[in-house]
Amino acid sequence: MTFRYRSTLARAGVVALLSTAGLGALAGPAQAAGKADLQLIPLSYQLANGVTEAKAKPFKFQVNNTAGTVDAKGVRVTVETKNLKTGKVGVLVPKGCDIRGTTFSCLLGDLPAGTTEDFGLPLFSTGGTGAAGTLTVSISAANGDGVLDSVDHDITVTDPGYDLTTWVQDVYVDVAVDGDDAGEAGLRPVRPGQTAPLDWAVFNGGSENATGISYGITLPVGVTFAELPEGCVEQDLGGFANAYCEDLGVVLKPGQYYTADVRVKVGADVAEKVLRPGFVWAAGLEAASGTPEEQPKVANSAQRRAFSEADDGDNTAQFDVFVDQSPQSTPSPTPTVQPTSTPTAEPTPTGSVTAVPTPTADGGAGGGTGGGGLPVTGMQVGLIGGIGAAVVAAGVALMMLSRRRKVVLVTPGEERTED
Repeated sequence: MTFRYRSTLARAGVVALLSTAGLGALAGPAQAAGKADLQLIPLSYQLANGVTEAKAKPFKFQVNNTAGTVDAKGVRVTVETKNLKTGKVGVLVPKGCDIRGTTFSCLLGDLPAGTTEDFGLPLFSTGGTGAAGTLTVSISAANGDGVLDSVDHDITVTDPGYDLTTWVQDVYVDVAVDGDDAGEAGLRPVRPGQTAPLDWAVFNGGSENATGISYGITLPVGVTFAELPEGCVEQDLGGFANAYCEDLGVVLKPGQYYTADVRVKVGADVAEKVLRPGFVWAAGLEAASGTPEEQPKVANSAQRRAFSEADDGDNTAQFDVFVDQSPQSTPSPTPTVQPTSTPTAEPTPTGSVTAVPTPTADGGAGGGTGGGGLPVTGMQVGLIGGIGAAVVAAGVALMMLSRRRKVVLVTPGEERTED
């Protein structure tokens, strides 16, 4: 199945996405038995002029496998760069990808049925604003019939400005709070009644400072906040726990990221193994004042690979909470000594780049193995039908709380520089 997307599609952000009763509701022909059926959805459209190659920001795409019941094996992304305007934009090819002329392909990995996964194609500015040409991106799978979906995606270079990106990791009890999910395999789900950290970050992928930020967190039903930064406003909206926060004093420079300590609690009566969906969003406040509550940090290469690019309709990230529903073993009863006998206690059962066009990559061309592939933002399960209206109300209410215009890209004249 092949859909063609163009940048003329509306980019209304998370509210528009939520109002559709789930990404899995996308229409498509019946899936052949045992065959993968994937959809490719572009989520990023704009690049700020002045973004350097060293701090290239990944353009975000989503691979969606929520329409069928077949796990997609060996999902591969293929990118054609020949229609880009090299005088305005350049692309970085991740190490390990297979390069052939102006085309490269990378192994993304397996994608279980009922889930989605985001990946990023790192782009940087080479000079000039306006229409920068088109990337043609397609996806296939080892157990699919040829190209499963293809996108002709128009790229636009805007005036210099900041560009906030949100990133968040799925919730497990032993997540490392470090702004990326590199090297975190075999994580343990959270038991009902227990708390766990939320690993999240707001990254500035633009070319100018972001002065003051606001951010919000929406939790799945069955999950509440156990710890929030000072000054956050917490409330229940449509059955979802929400927090709205501001840091008026922070100055987030290009290549830096912002985060603060957040912990969540899974309800003691939760019976599901996966609670979904949760969201993190962010917006700029256009001016900094006072002392920042948190100090930004410089993002390393692993973190930049994890962040998914966001523009004016695209600064929201989704996460899920994984719950451990396995039975807990109970201790053996303590034997009680009786005058006539001595009873015996019985147990109680009980996861370096090179610029293109005319792409090259460190290590040369060759079959991609997936070990240095596309920047991936982490496995994320698709939205659930029927919850759209409630979360739309939550998102609208959160934005109303800010009482500010949601701005991601601004011109230098609208922004204070603190360098």
